[in-house]
Amino acid sequence: MFRILRGARTAAALASVLFLGTVAACGSGSGDGSAEPSGSAAPATSGQAGAAYPVTIEHKYGSTTIPAQPKRVVTVGLTDQDAALAVGTVPVGTTEWLGGYPGAVGPWAKDKLGTATAPTVLKDTGTGPQVEKIAALAPDLILALYSGVTKEQYETLSKIAPVVAQPKDFPDYGVPWERQTEIIGKALGKEAEAKALVRDVEGRFAQAQSQHPDFAGATGVVATPYEGIFVYGPQDNRARILSSLGFTSPEGLDKAVGAEFGANISKERTDLLDAKAVVWIVADPAADAAKLHQDKLYADLDVVAQGREVFVKETGDYGNAFSFVSVLSLPYTLDRLVPQLAAAVDGDPATEVAQPQS
Repeated sequence: MFRILRGARTAAALASVLFLGTVAACGSGSGDGSAEPSGSAAPATSGQAGAAYPVTIEHKYGSTTIPAQPKRVVTVGLTDQDAALAVGTVPVGTTEWLGGYPGAVGPWAKDKLGTATAPTVLKDTGTGPQVEKIAALAPDLILALYSGVTKEQYETLSKIAPVVAQPKDFPDYGVPWERQTEIIGKALGKEAEAKALVRDVEGRFAQAQSQHPDFAGATGVVATPYEGIFVYGPQDNRARILSSLGFTSPEGLDKAVGAEFGANISKERTDLLDAKAVVWIVADPAADAAKLHQDKLYADLDVVAQGREVFVKETGDYGNAFSFVSVLSLPYTLDRLVPQLAAAVDGDPATEVAQPQS
């Protein structure tokens, strides 16, 4: 269902969840865009100086008020757990996307889990969040930032607990990792800590740029061989990795993908791949490279002839981290991706763009 968010899923909206009568008695909230606390609760302060509740956060469906510092958090957003873990909150429930990791916690985030009990893993197979299972976890906050929850699903979940949905100014599954981290930090009473974490990762990007000035202004594109060629647009987090390293989108990419996070391109637009570097998300780097090179339109491009292709195996920890694009996965990704990009754009076609050793 969610494979194209990694490499091959059409951008369809999640199906609506029917409200179940057993959920109605499980929590508070309203369908008008704000989740109201049940009863009256005095504002509570977190361990962070200056952080106080209630906290109100705006999103695609209005705004949600969080009455007190959450203690039982469920993440519906596919990567939201990393931001929560980064600021010291272990969710009681997470939603599985990539890797099949225990608790849906990737290796890049395991040290943040520590000895805590791994979260209960929920699934979304295309019919929306598992409402009854979420209710059974008795959350006091549901995070759904990196998601495609519909308004009906939002209203249903809001009957369980306050829900922070995806921001309105980005497409579904399009919230930048910086905004995701800061919003989740605010919701959890750790806004200052979240901003510090964002600055640290931004510093890693800045360091990579300073060490590789040839990245600046070079064109770069991320693609996958799904139903032909699928390219990721500027509103997708994988493409944002390249832009944060100094790369620019090929001319015409915006128009080709429109308002979506990506789109299939026609044979006539194979030229969009003729960038200074093209990053391919593939199942098998060697086999898929050979298959791609059988297409003469693509094989004749300079990006192929000059050895400027980067292949990322979509399964495995590196491929999962590359698609996760979170405050915790990005350092792991950059350690592996930056050397590949450097080899691709060094101007020497003979330089091998090697796969990371681990």
